[in-house]
Amino acid sequence: MTRGAADWLTALNELGIDRPVRIMNVCGGHERSISAAGLRTIIPDTVELVPGPGCPVCICPEEDVYEAIQLALNEDITLVAFGDMLRVPVNVPKREARSLEQAKAAGGDIRPIASPIDAVRIARDNPARTVVFFAAGFETTTAPVAAMLAEGVPDNLLVLLSGRLTWPAVKLLLDSGTPGFDALIAPGHVSTVMGPEEWQFVVDEHDIPAAVAGFTPDSLLAAMYSVLRQLRDRRHFLDNCYPNVVRAGGNVEAKRQLHQVMNVVDANWRGIGVIPGSGFALRNEYAAHDARNQFRSYADASRKRVGEMPPGCDCAQVVLGRIYPNQCRLYGAACTPRKPIGPCMVSDEGACRIWWSAGYRENQWDGRKKSSAGG
Repeated sequence: MTRGAADWLTALNELGIDRPVRIMNVCGGHERSISAAGLRTIIPDTVELVPGPGCPVCICPEEDVYEAIQLALNEDITLVAFGDMLRVPVNVPKREARSLEQAKAAGGDIRPIASPIDAVRIARDNPARTVVFFAAGFETTTAPVAAMLAEGVPDNLLVLLSGRLTWPAVKLLLDSGTPGFDALIAPGHVSTVMGPEEWQFVVDEHDIPAAVAGFTPDSLLAAMYSVLRQLRDRRHFLDNCYPNVVRAGGNVEAKRQLHQVMNVVDANWRGIGVIPGSGFALRNEYAAHDARNQFRSYADASRKRVGEMPPGCDCAQVVLGRIYPNQCRLYGAACTPRKPIGPCMVSDEGACRIWWSAGYRENQWDGRKKSSAGG
């Protein structure tokens, strides 16, 4: 008989965990489910759930957003992007467009889309016009972009790629020596594509228990129970608590298409810096569809210097699990979903936006660098 959320919660409480344990949930979708279901309020007080670096909108480097804005304003193109990307702010003077949304208001032909299929449709419907797809995202959204290109696209469709792999950011935290968590809940959708084995290094190299979870309370509580039991029994392994979707080896065809279309390269993460082997770039065989090859460069080297987070914004610390969203000095004050200062308040996968939507409105910044979320 399959256990429900109530059964897992009972089992979790019966473990008798009597010391503080921090569990990082990497995925923004997991954080949304945890907050919406109020799981933090019902698990044992000794267990702390720490949001991690699972928001692609939040870590998309400022220079890439800036480049997309400039392309849309200075070239005769239609630029399409996933909806959340239109509101991500960059650091520019007030007289300039600081987001794709503002660039659209200034006259740029910018359109939100929900999938690569929409980009192909728009290009086919407008054969005389160049369409640039600003494709930002992790493996789950980058794989369909690879499939789109592998299967063939109209000549007038170009891609401005800003794809990232999830696991290298977790590796960065673990290799730092102060990761701030004792166990890991690994992302379900990423594991569906890449396979759960992508997270084996957490156990093998760092002796930290890990479990892949789905997005329902019962799957998340099952994963929490698994890693807490592993800690209690001092027997660490990688568990799959999402077996109805996640299979060993992942999606073989999706991985084949990723390898066919893209190389893995070192890549910049906003507010974090360059993480080795954490980004995707189009292979030379697809250069004809690479927007960076087809237009003069609008990349601004100074963007990398100023492209941390806006002044006063602690999104980078939130992404790394160093502080909770409401411990950012701007949270709920200058920064709200209606007027976001930092990218973590923009996306539905951003921890700040999720916490605000879940009703956490009190700002707990006290002028010091907080550490309760990350040790």
